Amino acid sequence: MDQWINVQTLIWLFPIFFIFHDFEEIIMVESWLNKNRHEVYKRLPQKLADRVVKQFSMSTAQFAFAVLIIFLFVSSSTFMANQYLTHGAFANIYLFTAVTLTFFIHAFTHIGQAIFFRSITPGAITSLIIILPYSLVLYKALLVNEVITWKIIIISLPFGFLIIPLVLFAHWLGKRVI
Repeated sequence: MDQWINVQTLIWLFPIFFIFHDFEEIIMVESWLNKNRHEVYKRLPQKLADRVVKQFSMSTAQFAFAVLIIFLFVSSSTFMANQYLTHGAFANIYLFTAVTLTFFIHAFTHIGQAIFFRSITPGAITSLIIILPYSLVLYKALLVNEVITWKIIIISLPFGFLIIPLVLFAHWLGKRVI
């Protein structure tokens, strides 16, 4: 693998794969929720179903705006990771590690949703065929090439949870702006 794709290329692929994944979500989320709202209420406790429906009840344009906000964050973390490799002024590998770990873990939520709802859910296909393979290749390359260590992964992992408020803010902003 290292002979045909280098670490820097793998890092720069992150925003591209992120957007492929989120295009799937953008295209599917509004229609999926409209079509499967009853299934959400059937399978989840009332309070949780209310929260899920409220969180994702937005138009395709509103969701796309939220994705744009998150994409800017993803792109910034990628730029800083590249700076880390080239010893640039904005070098930071921890943020990139936290964001990519969140992306990796996020894939399992989509796959779990598809299994739970027994249907193709927004994000499930690209989680399976893009996010999981990419993340495994990325982390193997980062570790083998000593760009990161297991210590960096362990330190970065809890910071991935701080991305959740960013996502919620992006969803809120999408509903307010569009």
